[in-house]
Amino acid sequence: MALWDRIRESAQTMQTQLVSKKNDLKSGAFRDASMAMCALVAAADGSVDPSERQRVAQLIATNEVLQNFPADDLQRRFNDYVNKLTTDFDFGKVSVMQEVAKAKKKPAEARAVIQIGIVIGGADGNFDKTEQAMVREACFTLELPPAEFDL
Repeated sequence: MALWDRIRESAQTMQTQLVSKKNDLKSGAFRDASMAMCALVAAADGSVDPSERQRVAQLIATNEVLQNFPADDLQRRFNDYVNKLTTDFDFGKVSVMQEVAKAKKKPAEARAVIQIGIVIGGADGNFDKTEQAMVREACFTLELPPAEFDL
């Protein structure tokens, strides 16, 4: 199986798992952590290009789980996190990773945040090494084994 097919299949599997837990994913901690995860993956290479912003906007608009929250609120949070990361990546990363850590108290939310990171990372068909490393780091922040997500 080609790498692209494995990435697409993994992202689809993660999306299916997210939808099955939709009713459990309504907390503010999950909302904040999921948007922080999107920002971290989008900025993993040090910059956020318009296509990455568009992928996140599309995820916000179409993802069943994220429809638990107002789309404009999610977009605002994502943009705030991206601004922190693009202003000073290292300092911003510490702050944004603290938002990811909010999901640590509830294992289902923590796993869902990682799954959203994988869905966003694989959305363009290229879940590259820097994006994978960022999601792996989030796994450690959430005290989840990266191997559980094939990272």
